[in-house]
Amino acid sequence: MTQNTPLSSRLPLHPEDVTLRVLSAAQLRARGVSAAQTSAQCLPGGPWQQILPGVYLLHPGPPTGRERLHGALLYAGRPPASARRAPAGPSETGCGYGEAMVTGVAALALHGFAGAGPLGALHRIDVLVPRTRRLRSTRFVEVLRTAVMPRAVRVGEVPVAPVERALADAVAATAEAADVRRLLVGAVREGHCEPGAVVRELSEAKLLGRPAVVGAVDALLAEGRAAAEARLYAMVREHGLPDPVWNVELRLPGGPRLGAVDAYWPDHAVAVELDARAPRYGVPERRGRAEDDPQWAAYAAKREQLERLGVTVVHLTPRKLREAADQQATVVRTALMAAADREPAAYVMALPR
Repeated sequence: MTQNTPLSSRLPLHPEDVTLRVLSAAQLRARGVSAAQTSAQCLPGGPWQQILPGVYLLHPGPPTGRERLHGALLYAGRPPASARRAPAGPSETGCGYGEAMVTGVAALALHGFAGAGPLGALHRIDVLVPRTRRLRSTRFVEVLRTAVMPRAVRVGEVPVAPVERALADAVAATAEAADVRRLLVGAVREGHCEPGAVVRELSEAKLLGRPAVVGAVDALLAEGRAAAEARLYAMVREHGLPDPVWNVELRLPGGPRLGAVDAYWPDHAVAVELDARAPRYGVPERRGRAEDDPQWAAYAAKREQLERLGVTVVHLTPRKLREAADQQATVVRTALMAAADREPAAYVMALPR
């Protein structure tokens, strides 16, 4: 085989190669293609082209969105120069992604965000790598470094940053407040994640103080509350639970306010409260006990006061309502059925809030 021999039709291809037709220099070497032969195939008018340093597209014409994505991961996932050596064979090259994973808007597109647009329309692909890597951003690849790599989510065979991390990286690269708001509100409205997890990620990325983010986070939290309430209404209706009074303030006749609840069954003295807490702006997430959280302490104090009066409080989280509504309906139904076996509760007024 000479340097000028066409290789594209003679490579020992694997199914993934046929699908994407993108290989790294290491993967080509593992298939018996030398650097000189690769260079010959990439000459003007040749059948291949180099789309990124060390990454080759094995056909003429522009790469597809999936091919650009695969190429970005091959570029970011290649081992450091000090660790590179010729692999023994194709089976040892694997996908070639290393620790790299897609993040930012490209990751949101893979997660199914309606507002992210198709992969082929994106001007850049953000790729997350460990901080110790010394890769440079180039062409359509933006390299983002982090001290702690998140656990990748697999979308097909593609390693993708979790929704919350991908969202934070997308927000960091977005200057317009309207675009930030669209991303954050869409994440909750489409059911991709919960507001509290997003706010924690934005806080850790030190993004909450940005003018474009402040108003968007308020909208995010409001959307999260509305979505959780809608799921609670649907749970009661779809599982045949008795109709409660919704969004009421409880208080003793002539006495102090006892606090607001999201649903209340006066005949059963059962209340449901949604835990829609989110970290306070600018305050790092607490990693200790739940009772050390001021927001949780307020929830717990209200619950204890109501239960001393004989009111059963069922605590539901938006995530549980989204992922396990059947189980949450069973919890509420059990509390309602148990009311007949309890001591009568004190009379509590339920007023609209």
